[in-house]
Amino acid sequence: MINEELISKSPLRILEKSTHGGVGKGNIGIIAARKGVGKTACLVHIATDQLLQGKHIIHVSFAANTAHITAWYKNIFEEIARRLSVPNAQDAEDDIIRNRVIMSFKQGGVSVEQVLGSVKAMIRDGHFVADVVVVDGYDFSGSNTDDFAAFKAFAEELQISIWFSATTHRDAPSVDAKGVPTILSPYMPDTAILILMEPREGYVHLHLVKDHDIFPAPDALHLKLDPQVMLIAEEPA
Repeated sequence: MINEELISKSPLRILEKSTHGGVGKGNIGIIAARKGVGKTACLVHIATDQLLQGKHIIHVSFAANTAHITAWYKNIFEEIARRLSVPNAQDAEDDIIRNRVIMSFKQGGVSVEQVLGSVKAMIRDGHFVADVVVVDGYDFSGSNTDDFAAFKAFAEELQISIWFSATTHRDAPSVDAKGVPTILSPYMPDTAILILMEPREGYVHLHLVKDHDIFPAPDALHLKLDPQVMLIAEEPA
């Protein structure tokens, strides 16, 4: 779909190199920030990078309306295509649409078992062999460790990667001794990678807190979210 040179130019190669290859099959990564900082944009950029490599994505949304998610994918792809001069951009975008499924749930209205059952049915009965599942808008304050462990077991069973977004509270920014927001501390045993999004003047810094067995991890990603175009970009070291 896209040649190797263009893929290699993505700043997400820095994420992979800095985290022992990324989340990896059977594992979970979390991107956390307070509301409105750009978690969905980060997840969509990660997913789009995978799609450009010919991989398949299931985007699970717990938002009331998924129209904005479709718009995010379109806008982020178009910006990547513009910046990297992607050849045959329309064909590439068509491939992205074919290789991506968006599923919507109401967290309070369905159990985790029902959500995972629907995703598994899409993969097995719908013959959509997903490589990555993105879980956006999941309310960790309304969850528990058993539910999260079910996601981990699901990732291991199907040998897929799962990326979550997590909202931290503006009024309660407390962290534990390892720098993890207290709302996420109980979930760390089943989390391979934790990245915090930290607003700074003019950009959002991506702070690597956990990198598989390295915990706390050295903050050496050198990545940021560019608020002008909502893309992950390299941050000067």
